[in-house]
Amino acid sequence: MQFLISFFLLFPLAQSSVQGWEIFSKTRFKWQYEEEFGMEVEIPVFDKDVKKLEGTEITLTGHYLPLEIEGNRIIISMLPYASCFFCGGGVGQESVAEVVFKNVQRPFKMDELITVKGKLELNVDDYEHLVFILRDAKVIQL
Repeated sequence: MQFLISFFLLFPLAQSSVQGWEIFSKTRFKWQYEEEFGMEVEIPVFDKDVKKLEGTEITLTGHYLPLEIEGNRIIISMLPYASCFFCGGGVGQESVAEVVFKNVQRPFKMDELITVKGKLELNVDDYEHLVFILRDAKVIQL
């Protein structure tokens, strides 16, 4: 009985430490015509495991990409800059995430490996932001 109680108490902790890139890779994308742009765009179709994580705190380790965006936001990538999604590295949107920090962070260096923790938001139709967003994030490790 004590084992069962321990298991249920620890389960939420285990769930919150899930590494996002592996889970994000379960996301599929379909092409859909977008009237606003007059062309087809990729729309994410989230796997049930990804959907379960929305609103929960997750941890991601990624390479800092030096893209100009405003505010307390950065982009991290599963792969270094030369191989990232934006540079045609053969990977998709599931390999990058937008990180929105609670507080202003010091400047990062290109490809610096950063571990962050934040609440996962799944973005389907706001084309000014990435598909995966970590809100209220904080740096765990540099």
